Amino acid sequence: MTGAAALALVAGMAQAGSHGGEITVAYFLEWPMPFEYAKAEGMYDEAMGVTVNWVSFDTGTAMSAAMASGDVHLSVSQGVPPFVVATSAGQDLQILDVAVSYSDNDNCVVREDLEIDKDSAGELAGKKVAVPLGTAAHYGFLKQMSHFGVDISTMEIVDMAPPDGAAAIAQGSVDMACGWGGSLRRMKEHGNVLLTGAEKEELGILVFDVTSGPAGWVAENSDLVTAFLKVTAEANAMWADEANHEKMLPVIAKDAGMDLEATRATISTFVFPTVEDQLSAKWLGGGAQEFMKGVADVFVEAGSIDAALDSYADNVNTGPLTAAAE
Repeated sequence: MTGAAALALVAGMAQAGSHGGEITVAYFLEWPMPFEYAKAEGMYDEAMGVTVNWVSFDTGTAMSAAMASGDVHLSVSQGVPPFVVATSAGQDLQILDVAVSYSDNDNCVVREDLEIDKDSAGELAGKKVAVPLGTAAHYGFLKQMSHFGVDISTMEIVDMAPPDGAAAIAQGSVDMACGWGGSLRRMKEHGNVLLTGAEKEELGILVFDVTSGPAGWVAENSDLVTAFLKVTAEANAMWADEANHEKMLPVIAKDAGMDLEATRATISTFVFPTVEDQLSAKWLGGGAQEFMKGVADVFVEAGSIDAALDSYADNVNTGPLTAAAE
């Protein structure tokens, strides 16, 4: 279902502070996660005591618009860049948990015939690189080049969407390309990454999605939000035990609208941090806030948004997640 159709479906839903026995939650198809097992099994409705209406969206920006209108109360796996765009423009949204980390699913790839790796990354000076400007991949590129001491003013940076970047590196028309998902997999057929996902995280280059909601609605329905996050954490804990994969995977695949093997391949690149990890300094204890500021500043520089907030600390609310942990 498209974002527009979803909005039409849920138009007229109760505004903030009144759920009338049901709430509406946004999610993505073809983005398999453990919460979908709990969704399909009715675990959220049972734990929360309300009917949860699930509506699929195409983009995180459409999720922001639906939350702004009051048509959607919570969004699962909203990307950080669209969250930053919305909050930078003044929309009062809050991050409630870290839905998924996928730092190995967003990276830059150097053309294989150059034989450049992390030990010789200085040789990238003067090279041509395809980067989708104003994205998390752009932020990751800037942070990596800074780490390796490469002066980006010497580089020829071309604004290319990941599919175009993948085609360009395959043709040999760029020396490096940055992107994510299927495009990144295609890039890797023609080159190598400089840093692994774990190595990037150590530099503060995080690639993650969040569960988000309008601050006013969250404040007035904190018990509901806590119950929701608790079910999500339970589903993640189930998935963490490989003994449950055989039972959960077919259910997740069906709910995500994917075949079994594609689901297995995609979810294998995802990390679902424990609640304890999410509340640590690496994530919601400070890392996420710092990362959002970095993304916002990159967006301002790229002309994607007019201005960044001084701080994104007020856009993270760990209260419900802390309560869920207790």
